[in-house]
Amino acid sequence: MKAAIYGAYGLPEVLQIQEIEKPSPKDHEVLIKIHATGVSSGDCRLRRAEPKAVRLFFGLFRPRIKVLGGVLSGEIEAVGKAVTKYKVGDSVFGATDMSFGTYAEYKCLPETAALALKPENITHEEAATIPFGGATALVFLKKANIQKGQKVLIYGASGAVGSAAVQIAKYMGAVVTGVCSTKNIDLVKSIGADHVIDYTQEDFSKNGERYDVVMETVAKTPVAMGLAAVKKNGILILSASMFLQTLQGIWASMTGSKKVLSGVAHCKVAEMAFLKKMIEEAQFKPVLDRTYPLHQIAEAHRYVDAGHKKGNVAIKIF
Repeated sequence: MKAAIYGAYGLPEVLQIQEIEKPSPKDHEVLIKIHATGVSSGDCRLRRAEPKAVRLFFGLFRPRIKVLGGVLSGEIEAVGKAVTKYKVGDSVFGATDMSFGTYAEYKCLPETAALALKPENITHEEAATIPFGGATALVFLKKANIQKGQKVLIYGASGAVGSAAVQIAKYMGAVVTGVCSTKNIDLVKSIGADHVIDYTQEDFSKNGERYDVVMETVAKTPVAMGLAAVKKNGILILSASMFLQTLQGIWASMTGSKKVLSGVAHCKVAEMAFLKKMIEEAQFKPVLDRTYPLHQIAEAHRYVDAGHKKGNVAIKIF
């Protein structure tokens, strides 16, 4: 089968299409023929080994994981003899967590993995991008225990996580303010934001408004700036924080009245079921910026690296 392999950290060109062995499912696994995957900012950071601490977990001098990609949408081609949850021919979408491997034509996963039957009202390309931004936003917003009528601000509202967070927070009953650039105002309004702030024209932390929850999704806002916009006893979510920002958030939680949430959001079966329900109720629509074929995976990474994508970037495989 074809797969995008990377044997060294670096620029997008380290990704090369090669033939590798097609996997076979074990007793409790399903074999998924991958129709589409996605390129996230997380994939790009792993490719670049940023921050450098990535090397401690994924290979000091060269990556131990040869095939990146943590999300997929496709069709079950074969099942292990002990599988009961899925059958051959089922269309599924989901995430691989830390096993990666979806920049390829096939992937084996346990039937207990973060999978769900793909809703019929979205394409494979759309479905493949949902588990990254959708699950990340959902995990953090659930931790924040969003209540109906609360004021929630999403910084980076046009990105993969931000565009999902706007829709999920609205679904939870919040009054949502999205922060984005001028060119993305209409997009953020179209996905349900009640108010939109253009960060090129206005500093959200200095306009006098205070929010129950502020969610920073792109690691471009100082922690102090986010905290300034949070009400007393409110919550700041740092969904994309690096090491220093995480430490700052921990200190702020320990010394002040405002709680800071950060860390890694793992996609599980419960998150997939929640997102599937939203999609089928037409309450969630992934924002899909561009789609590339697998052989243009390096170009897709280059586009994501540039930092100007709207929502998600998909890779079409079959």
